[in-house]
Amino acid sequence: TPLLRSIDAVNEQGTRLLRLLGNSSAKRVTCTVGAEQEYFLIDESFYHLRPDLINCGRALFGAKPPKGQEMEDHYWGSIRERVLSFMMDAESELYKLGVPVKTRHNEVAPAQFEVAPVFEGSNIATDHNMVLMEVFKKTAQKHGLRCLFHEKPFSGVNGSGKHNNWSLADHEGNNLLDPGTTPNENKQFLVILTAVIRAVNKYGALLRACIATAANDHRLGANEAPPAIMSIYLGDRLSQVVESIITGKADPGNSSRTIQIGVSNLPELPRDDSDRNRTSPFAFTGNKFEFRAVGSSQSIGWPNTVLNTMAAESLDYMATRIEEEMKSGLDLNAALATVVKSTLTENHRVLFNGDNYSVEWHEEAERRGLPNLRNTVEALPVLATPETQALFAKYRVLSKDELLSRSNVMFEGYCKTINIEALMTISIGTTMILPAALEYQSRLASSIVQTKAAMASLDLAPQEKLLRDVVDRINKLKIALEQLDAISREADESDSDVLAHARFYQSKVIPAISSVRVIADELETMVDDSLWPLPKFREMLYIY
Repeated sequence: TPLLRSIDAVNEQGTRLLRLLGNSSAKRVTCTVGAEQEYFLIDESFYHLRPDLINCGRALFGAKPPKGQEMEDHYWGSIRERVLSFMMDAESELYKLGVPVKTRHNEVAPAQFEVAPVFEGSNIATDHNMVLMEVFKKTAQKHGLRCLFHEKPFSGVNGSGKHNNWSLADHEGNNLLDPGTTPNENKQFLVILTAVIRAVNKYGALLRACIATAANDHRLGANEAPPAIMSIYLGDRLSQVVESIITGKADPGNSSRTIQIGVSNLPELPRDDSDRNRTSPFAFTGNKFEFRAVGSSQSIGWPNTVLNTMAAESLDYMATRIEEEMKSGLDLNAALATVVKSTLTENHRVLFNGDNYSVEWHEEAERRGLPNLRNTVEALPVLATPETQALFAKYRVLSKDELLSRSNVMFEGYCKTINIEALMTISIGTTMILPAALEYQSRLASSIVQTKAAMASLDLAPQEKLLRDVVDRINKLKIALEQLDAISREADESDSDVLAHARFYQSKVIPAISSVRVIADELETMVDDSLWPLPKFREMLYIY
């Protein structure tokens, strides 16, 4: 319902702006979305041996495999027959249900893949994406596989996102974010582009909050995932256009329209002006914006509700400003030039084409005053601010009570997710990993004693050191498990407000879970492979 309300808000303000720009034929402005879906596939036999995957969706334990995604050979390799068979069956089921998928390929991490649909209206795209996830899960089981949608099921390799490709169109399907061959002369495009830039700059913290979950916190800022700082990538060509508008200097135009291959029997190829920046959370990619920060397990309904409402407010702002300039005596073209230039000047701090992972960008973003909400606990309070409440109330998308209720539910979901992970960490650590390590310790000790009895003169210092190292880690693991149990009980007994409760989980429980994992993962590299109770990453990521 909030999504449908936000779509109506965009329609109302979008058609108003188009009318002002002289477009009298457009009957409606719609939001279009294409949600690329990333996921992992593992053999079902491994899945049944991993209680953490069953209960939490991610591996709470697991040492880094000797080979991860360093070679990128999975990304560039062909799709394995078993996986291709699953994909074709899943696509067939989706076609029967009217879900138009069109793209399939390997992703960067081993055992990771992606599917993408044809663009649709925002609300239909949301429904279809949820159907897709369900169909993929069921079809994978028919092939002896398990489909994982968690944002970070395996630490140390690429996480999974749901790249939300968002644009605007009129009732005939004309893309309002299509720059054409001369974007510097496309007034309609420049006005709407400016509106989106302003929306992301003004409501960047809210955009960050709408993709804030415990699972997505593991992914943001890691391999192939954007950082928590919301910025816009425009590409070189559009950046030139924006700069020329702000400075008032002549647009240099597109100096390089083709790619020179340098081979006589191959033709010159046209160069795409948009290019891509996979480190950007909000990138312009030709005729749409790719919101890359959305998590793979999320419904796209809430992120698009936020995005649409932000856009509606900025479209409203642009239309109002243009009307005011025209009332002051300017003609339409002069009013557009004035409003676009001033709005871009005020909001261009959010534009960044470089490496969003770099330390330099984080420092520069801080100087620019861009919010850097590093985790869910920092991000969700944005929903309770007067500015956010006023935004949603103005366009009748969410009332104050509806917004606060949603915020409370999201905080509660965050706390419960981490609590489940804590309890599962204690369970696996106590009943599976600790007994295996103790058995290995016993075998080592027995071997050393027997060897000493048989060959008293033999130097057993290296073996004794190994035993000491194992004993040391077993002791540390037992202590870490006890500490995690105590902290988890303290969290359960807390009766504080939702924000304080979430902060406790973020600052106390998560570090305690991590401490257990670090020690357990060290033991995984030491304990006899035949004793280790959990399938390892080196197996799950490569045997499927």
